[in-house]
Amino acid sequence: LSFGQEGWGATLADIYTRKADIFVRGYCGWNSRRAVQALDQVFPKDDAVQPSMVIVYFGGNDSVLPHPENQSSHVPLSEYVENMRKIYTHLKSLSETTRIIFLTAPPMNEAQLLQVLGEDSRTNELCQKYADACEELCQEIGIEVINLCNAFKQHDNWMTTCFTDGIHLTPIGSKIVAKEILKVLKEAEWKPSLCWEDLAVEFA
Repeated sequence: LSFGQEGWGATLADIYTRKADIFVRGYCGWNSRRAVQALDQVFPKDDAVQPSMVIVYFGGNDSVLPHPENQSSHVPLSEYVENMRKIYTHLKSLSETTRIIFLTAPPMNEAQLLQVLGEDSRTNELCQKYADACEELCQEIGIEVINLCNAFKQHDNWMTTCFTDGIHLTPIGSKIVAKEILKVLKEAEWKPSLCWEDLAVEFA
């Protein structure tokens, strides 16, 4: 839903208008395991033009509790970390100038999730574990990471204002995500810089 009205993808596309093209690919129910299987299709190594930056956002579905009948998007924590490592390795091989930002699993409103969707297979405790594991991996391999669990919890009333149904983001939640991404883009010591302020305007 990031490309919907006031979604964080739409916000980035607006800010980077006439400076860079933002492509958003969000697939319902996907986890890091499914992403690894599709890496070559979504990011072919032989494409003539490779992305300047890729924002990778997995963890929310991976951290769902396992279902006894295997009908869950759950991925064990150790496999999730290795999947994210594989995603990083593939993206890093695309070009010398492809930059990468990982977004961790966000927190959630468990009570709202149960009330609206009737779902009790997600917990904030598990989300935090997956988020922290992703952050630890990123620190190990040396790429930018935004721990959304920590970022959201810095805001007052985050639990009641950031979610439409307990997990999907409201405009307020999306604004937090966009703000954190823009902060990384501004502060990262990348050459060339990918900060919106530093990019040339097309046909200026």
